[in-house]
Amino acid sequence: MFMLFIISFIIVPVLKCCGTETSTYTTQYDEVDIKEIMDNERLLVAYIGCLLDKNPCTPEGKELKRNIPDALQSDCNKCSDKQRENADAWIEFMIDNRPEDWTKLEERYNPDGSYRTKYLESKHNTTSNVDESK
Repeated sequence: MFMLFIISFIIVPVLKCCGTETSTYTTQYDEVDIKEIMDNERLLVAYIGCLLDKNPCTPEGKELKRNIPDALQSDCNKCSDKQRENADAWIEFMIDNRPEDWTKLEERYNPDGSYRTKYLESKHNTTSNVDESK
């Protein structure tokens, strides 16, 4: 009985709390308005600076910075739907509107350029599908 108590109330919670593998990233910051950041030069520059270690990070910036390498390597398989949506919007915005900053971020986090290639292929396919429907 005592062993069952130890397993149920001590070992299992510790493993759940402190295990190295989690099924998803925290959703604590999922409601951050990514559009507001992209539309605000001051915020945008602050986040880019955070990701490039040029200035301090907000708590959500720290979380993002910590998870980017794993998310890129795993094709965002631990991302919530909202995180995936925000990541896609951010990448599209950066490639289309801030290519110099995107290049710096890409050199640091995605040196093989696979996400740029993926985005450009997706954009091309979307454009092709629109043209075909006319």
